[in-house]
Amino acid sequence: MSEFAEAFSWFVVQQTGARSAKVITFEKLSGGAIQDNFGLTLEIEGGERAGTQHFVVRQDAPSGVAESLSRPEEFRVLQAAFEAGVTVPEPLWLCENLEVSGQMFYVMTWAEGSASPRKLVKSDLTEEQRRTIVRRLGAELARLHNVRPPVQSLDFLALPDPENAALSRVAIYRRHLREIGEPHPVLEWALNWLEDNSPEPGPTVLCHCDFRTGNYMMAGETLTAVLDWEFAAWSDPAEDLGWFCSRSWRFGANEREAGGVGEKQDFLDGYREAGGIEIDPTAVSYWEVMALVRWATIALQQARRHMSGEQRSLELALTGRMVAQMEFDLLTQIQDLEDGQ
Repeated sequence: MSEFAEAFSWFVVQQTGARSAKVITFEKLSGGAIQDNFGLTLEIEGGERAGTQHFVVRQDAPSGVAESLSRPEEFRVLQAAFEAGVTVPEPLWLCENLEVSGQMFYVMTWAEGSASPRKLVKSDLTEEQRRTIVRRLGAELARLHNVRPPVQSLDFLALPDPENAALSRVAIYRRHLREIGEPHPVLEWALNWLEDNSPEPGPTVLCHCDFRTGNYMMAGETLTAVLDWEFAAWSDPAEDLGWFCSRSWRFGANEREAGGVGEKQDFLDGYREAGGIEIDPTAVSYWEVMALVRWATIALQQARRHMSGEQRSLELALTGRMVAQMEFDLLTQIQDLEDGQ
């Protein structure tokens, strides 16, 4: 850890033109199951950021999952979101030189608050406070979805083929399941349902693709940062809305469909009133099913990072054990949708 601290400190000195920088605090941050995040506080002498400065360094972990962007790609997505007015940490510097720390990384500004989902979901908020929070979160997505192709800095992001994000996603998850190499009949059945029931596609926009409770920071009732952009992609705007409302991200508060925090309609109203397109609620429900399939697939990939020996981790192993719950939720949710029809 001390070697990392010195490496990152040296890099910041080079980027800011400082005379020197003293490490005040350095720690590995909680969360970040796929990438490593470090908090770094420096006392900087001279240069463009003199004084006490708080940073977050986001670095490649020893292994990853198939969907994840590289750190240079994620850095450019974060830049695009920042320029679009989304509440994100300011992306400062990217390091692609492996000689600095052994991995690629980037540095961004520190955001105050907590990303703990259970703390937020179980907090003693009034209904009006909850309404305000989820409407603000909907507005954040509306700003992000104003970014549409072509964007030269994001040319590494593939467009959905054949201009239908839902069917593109179905094809991707079928491939991932084949690569996992073990039978999961509920997931395969759910993919068939998704293929048979795909809605009319929306416009192609920049999606976060992991916008959920646990991936944004709150200081009290105030949103301070949207985090973890490694899954960003060109997609249908309903994908982000459905992911946020998925049962997997309500953390036990299933009655609050918007991230376990508030009402789905308030979330959709906040999205629409901030400039998001009008989206059929049935399309959001469809993408909630897609979210369960996707998260189950990622959970299986996470477990294999542990099982392969690439990255031994109890957290990764336990993530794989969550698939049964997601399969149960899929059976329940699809049945509810079928009954509703």
